[in-house]
Amino acid sequence: MCKQLVTDQSASIPWDQIAPVLLVDTVTGSLVKEPTEVRACWTTEAWHIQFRCKDSYAISHYENRDDPLYEQDVVEVFIDMVGEGGRYIEIEVSPFNVIFDAWIERGEDGRTEADTSWNMEQLETSVVLEESYGRIYELRLPWGDSAPAPVEGTEWRVNFYRIDEQPDGTREYQAWGPTGEVNFHIPSYFGRMQFVI
Repeated sequence: MCKQLVTDQSASIPWDQIAPVLLVDTVTGSLVKEPTEVRACWTTEAWHIQFRCKDSYAISHYENRDDPLYEQDVVEVFIDMVGEGGRYIEIEVSPFNVIFDAWIERGEDGRTEADTSWNMEQLETSVVLEESYGRIYELRLPWGDSAPAPVEGTEWRVNFYRIDEQPDGTREYQAWGPTGEVNFHIPSYFGRMQFVI
């Protein structure tokens, strides 16, 4: 469940009072070496998401919006408001706060096509190194034409992901809803996010 808060100021969101979900290995469903917690809440203005990532090593050489951030370290959220798996939003943030945002079209054969010409207007993101935990990502997704404001009981299909590379080049693929393979684009494994007051 995603609870509504009165404030819309990111600095005022009581993140420690919001129950986290833990990401697991997307293939096996088991615990990962560097854990990731995700918290979410909403206001009348926006949907707020926080990733707390243990992160002893980060790599991302990308500098431009819509670069292929998924080829290195990244956190991701997929949002299917209709819930049919054919069209959904993908938003990614690199460890250095570079953004990828696109509409994804998924064919019946499972192939996906990303429309990166679309940008989520007024999307706000930040990435902070926190000494006692690691790297903290915050996303503020404003309500608008692409993501209309929910009402009590609205339910979206969503998934949260993280790709975390180690110094030796091995990678952990983490997910809220594990897909059973190294492929995040399987909407049948998206979780259900219900918006409540």
